[in-house]
Amino acid sequence: MMKSFRGLIAHDTIQTIRLSTNTGLTGYKIRKLQIFPQLPNSTSTEATFQVYSVKPSATSDEVNFDDPLLLAMAYYSASSSSESYPDDLTVIFDNTTINQDIYLTMRNVQSGNNNVNYYLELEQIKLEQNEAAVATLKDMRGSN
Repeated sequence: MMKSFRGLIAHDTIQTIRLSTNTGLTGYKIRKLQIFPQLPNSTSTEATFQVYSVKPSATSDEVNFDDPLLLAMAYYSASSSSESYPDDLTVIFDNTTINQDIYLTMRNVQSGNNNVNYYLELEQIKLEQNEAAVATLKDMRGSN
């Protein structure tokens, strides 16, 4: 079963998507991630959108694939003048199974007032007791 989330995230904010359950026997894998600016033709955008398994202390436009807490990232860039540079989107996500809440962050270094729309699709997976314990411990420890 697929579960989708969509919304608007402002520059320099952290949003929580509630996924945790009492038993932890429901897991999720990211299957699709898309982002798009709220004002695509009026302002330039260089937005870094990241998904974490543990709430980060702050947003950042730095992307570190060595960070075990990073589940996915998307980078969108576009100029209000398409002659400057064309629209570009990069999306990368991990194949990690999670069963706790996830945290979305966004930084727009080009124009802080241009919020970003996101669409996140998760595959819902029934976990066995042992799998649920491992997924929970990974989230709590912040490691893979």
